[in-house]
Amino acid sequence: MTTELHEGPLEAATEVAAPTTLSWRDQRERRRRRRLWLEELMGWILVPLILIGGYWLVVGALDAMGTSPSAILNGFSTITSNL
Repeated sequence: MTTELHEGPLEAATEVAAPTTLSWRDQRERRRRRRLWLEELMGWILVPLILIGGYWLVVGALDAMGTSPSAILNGFSTITSNL
């Protein structure tokens, strides 16, 4: 039974992990994941803004015509009660 003894300074590891290049499918998958995340974030921000803006637009248009949403609803309830 023999053992090998190394006398002297230890050498650094010569193998360095080379950066792996991704295939076009992997690159496409990464872009798709980023895009989906960004679209989800934009959806959470933009959808409420669009809904609130639409409400303000309707209220503003009705106010410009001299009426309000409550007056419109009262008119509809009066029409349906007379049917």
